[in-house]
Order: sequence, then structure tokens, then C-alpha cells
Amino acid sequence: MTEPTGQDQSPATTFTAFWLFRATDRVYEWSEDGRRLACEAALRVLADHEPAVRLRAAYTTAGLSAGVDFILWVIADEAESFQHLAADLRRPPVGAGLELRHAYLGVASASQYDPNHGPAFLRGVPPKRYLSVYPFTKTPAWFLLPFEERRELMAEHGKMGAEFPSILTNTVSSFGIADQEFVVALEDDDPAVLVRMVQRLRAARVREYTQSDTPIFLGLRKEPGAAFGDAFICRPADVRRVRDRS
Repeated sequence: MTEPTGQDQSPATTFTAFWLFRATDRVYEWSEDGRRLACEAALRVLADHEPAVRLRAAYTTAGLSAGVDFILWVIADEAESFQHLAADLRRPPVGAGLELRHAYLGVASASQYDPNHGPAFLRGVPPKRYLSVYPFTKTPAWFLLPFEERRELMAEHGKMGAEFPSILTNTVSSFGIADQEFVVALEDDDPAVLVRMVQRLRAARVREYTQSDTPIFLGLRKEPGAAFGDAFICRPADVRRVRDRS
């Protein structure tokens, strides 16, 4: 069997991006009203760009991952739409309080090894409470293996992962558009289940073809207003008001 070519794939394209932000020191200089206005402005920007850019979820990483404060997981049919949204988020007052530390961009599609398997978000499955996201690159030796051998190894990997049915898997391709080859996003309501599955998958034979799969970031899903509120250190009452308006 020959390996699928680009002509065998559906012409429809779905892009997704994971934006990992750090709050700047400027947020400590803002008044309480300034923080509230920044949260409101951020929510307005997200709303203004719908439906060109859809927000799957927002996550706070406080106490879970160092170096970033929250994650926005966005989806679009055109990569250009991400630029429009990103440009508006950079404008004051929101942009003064944010620094984009990582932008993991990928293209979502069914797996070439199993056409019935694809990212959970592409199938319309609702998000879980926790997100673990990281860049992923295989060794050059992987791509030199015959397609049938690769498919067999991935089938073994898939069977092991199926032992954890509560976990949603979302793997998208980044070949040629980012440093990594894939972005992996795992979702579950319990991070301990994520730990058990990833530990289990370390025994898969395909693991020897992993070149890199770090840094890993863990986030807890929150309403967008609450996620921005955590980053901009809004008071709980302000976060509730912003959330109610979103």
C-alpha cells in the first residue's frame, strides 16, 4: 500500500492555535478599574472576531506551569484570521498586560494511519477541565520507515491509549509552519489520568522515534473572563461582572 498523498486529503482545512501568555508587570500598576476595563476589552475583542475565530476554551496555568499565566485555544478556517485577532489583543489596554510566550499553530485533519481517528475538537466534542499541550517532533528515522510499519506501530500506540477512554486526544500537524512537527493537546477532567496514560504510552515501541516533546504546559479551563481576570489579577467581584457580560 502506498502512503497517502496530499491529493487524497479533504480540501477543507481547519487551523488551530494554542496561545500561551504571560501577564506583564504593568498589571500591578493598574487600578482596580483599569484591570476591570482590560478584562472587558479582552472579551469584546474575542466576541468581535467570532465566528472567524472560535474559542475552544481558555485556561489558567497559575500554580500548574511556570513561565505562562493562561492559554487561549482558538480555531479558524483561515490562518490569517489568527493574525487579525492577535493584532487586536495587542492593542491597549489588553496588550499592555500581555506577553505572548508561545504560539503553537497546526492544521487539523484525520490521521493518515486511521482515517476514523482525528482531533476531538474537530468532531465537536466539548472540552474537558484540564488541558496538557506540548510541541512534538519525531526523529528523521521515523519517516524513513515503510508506511505499513509506521501504521502498525501507531495502531499499537492507539490501543494502549484506548485504555484511558476519558482522555480526549488532539494532535495537529505543523510541518513547515513551525519548529515542531506536531502539537499534541490532551484533555481530561482529572490530571492524574493524564499522568497514567502518558506513563503507559512510554512503553509503546513508537516511543523510540520521539525526538522532542517538551515543554509541557498544564492549564485548568475557566470562563474566558475568569481566565483573563486571573492574569490581570482582577478581584473576584470584577471577574464575576466580566463573566456575566461575556
